[in-house]
Amino acid sequence: MGLALVLTARKLRPYFLSHSIVVRTNFPLKKTLGRMDVSGRMVKWAVELGQFDIEYEPRTAIKGQALAEFLQETIQREQEAEWKAFIDGSSNQAGSRARIMLVSPTGEEYEYAVRLTFRASNNEAEYEALIYALQLAAEAGANCLEVYSDSQLVVQQMKGIFETKDERMGDYCDKVRKLSAGFRRITLEQIPRSENERADFLARVGSLSTECESRKITILQGHPQKCEEVAVASAADDRRTDIIRCLGGYELPCRREQNKLVARSRGFCLDRGLLYKRGFTRPHLKCLSRAEGVRAIREVHEGCCGDHAGGRMLAMRLLRAGYFWPTMRKDSIQFVKACDKCQRYGPRIHMPGEEMTIMDAPRPFLRWGIDIVGPLPIATGQMKFLVVTIDYFSKWVEAEAVARITDTEIMRFIWQNICCRYGIPMDLVSDNGTQFNSARITRWCSGLGIGQRFAAVAHPQANGQVEVINRILMEGIKKRLEKSKGNWVEELHSVIWAHRTSPKEATGETPFALVHGSEAVIPLEIGIPSSRMREHSDTRNDEGLRMELDLIMERREQAVVRMEANKERIKNAYDKKVRKRLFQVGDLVLKQADALKAVGKMEPNWEGPYIIKKVLKGGAYELANEEEMKLPRPWNIGHLKKYFT
Repeated sequence: MGLALVLTARKLRPYFLSHSIVVRTNFPLKKTLGRMDVSGRMVKWAVELGQFDIEYEPRTAIKGQALAEFLQETIQREQEAEWKAFIDGSSNQAGSRARIMLVSPTGEEYEYAVRLTFRASNNEAEYEALIYALQLAAEAGANCLEVYSDSQLVVQQMKGIFETKDERMGDYCDKVRKLSAGFRRITLEQIPRSENERADFLARVGSLSTECESRKITILQGHPQKCEEVAVASAADDRRTDIIRCLGGYELPCRREQNKLVARSRGFCLDRGLLYKRGFTRPHLKCLSRAEGVRAIREVHEGCCGDHAGGRMLAMRLLRAGYFWPTMRKDSIQFVKACDKCQRYGPRIHMPGEEMTIMDAPRPFLRWGIDIVGPLPIATGQMKFLVVTIDYFSKWVEAEAVARITDTEIMRFIWQNICCRYGIPMDLVSDNGTQFNSARITRWCSGLGIGQRFAAVAHPQANGQVEVINRILMEGIKKRLEKSKGNWVEELHSVIWAHRTSPKEATGETPFALVHGSEAVIPLEIGIPSSRMREHSDTRNDEGLRMELDLIMERREQAVVRMEANKERIKNAYDKKVRKRLFQVGDLVLKQADALKAVGKMEPNWEGPYIIKKVLKGGAYELANEEEMKLPRPWNIGHLKKYFT
């Protein structure tokens, strides 16, 4: 018993020194330690225990204590429902984001991906994730919360083990502690990154082409916390204050920090209590606080004499006006970047933002592209539209003039000009016009087994082959017409015939040869007889045609090889001009105003903002307006740009 008391006193020495200790035992421990005729070990223990305020009392009845312990162990206290939160945050060139996964007491999981609209470091993103987790748990009605994070800095700073030397981290800690006060019990634990994979997956939600609705992931927009704004403003003011105090003779206790402050203060001077910087554009530049700098930027940029100049020009004007603060160029660029009018009336983007999408077909008449040209000048029979379709393998073109562009006319054209002549195609590529994606034509194509592939809005890459044919046909028709523009229907078949009998650079063959196995006889060979017309023989002609049909497979394979090489060459040349632009689910974007309609000279070049709801293949996106109403058609990245707030 004596040894047990001594070991306890050694392990709990601070408590023994600061409190009165009561030892309850039925053994005569006090008398044994107080006797003088005991062994040397007991005397040593008695001297060691003599420095503490220890009182000895007899132990109470064992039966009563055993009953009390039994009741305490058997009676179950009502446990409160406990929520769990797994958080993660990161920051890279694509932006900053936070991820939260809440687990209810019943095991239900709620996933949240927060897109931070401001630039944040990795540690700040981790704190943002923690703040949003506490807010979401409080909204769900949680009283007890367990938070798991793989950030050692956040966990240790909140537990008080690590110091918060950075002022911004201190503001975040204060914000978290204020939110934690609303819970009855909250714990924060660090876990390995391998155990936090569910929260880490949400970081990649925006860059994946996965539909978030299938995973029940909620996309949130994260705005700067008030603590960050206070920290930024106070940091700028403190920097100016430190320089003023240094010029006034104040010295810091740390020699190293004092040397840094003196070196930074050499380019400044005081005049009547105001801080000025010795400049090169002006003798003295008045130093402004962060709040005064923002006000000066706003006045010069969009005030009565402002012309919405760029960031660099804005900083130069402020310098020439005689003002300075350490981050004026960065603040000017960020202000111009987030200016609503500068974004809406900004220039159009001519550099492609996505690599070229190649459409190919392994054999003739397997995949067709279809489009509508018009309205054109009214011709005989009120014809003013042109339906054009092209085979992606042989470049064979079919076209027909129509008076109306309804789904009935389109179905009739497909049936007569494609299905009845060349068989049922596998795919039909078109844009998202109502003539091609109506419910009626969709059911009709599904019944025939024709797959519909829709391209994005406004001259998409996926339907570029048809756009090229449209241009070729219209150029050929315009060159054959003079003043009577309404005769374009009569000239249409001649232009199509010229296209079918002209060799193409992509294949090295004419579309007629790839389809029928031999070259067509053109009218010139009748007026000026060619060698095959002079030596024509019905027997040799039939044998030659059969032989050409037997060898047409080799001819088509050679055309495929040449076509693939040509497409690769075109794609490499196009991709060199690409300036990669990627949007994620939840991003705000502007779409080009004149992509589908004509706009006036005084109208903005961009419309919006719109929200990215889904990422499709080939640089296409589904958009929604501010009321969460989806736009009827997807948009290509070539007509979108990011909107900054």
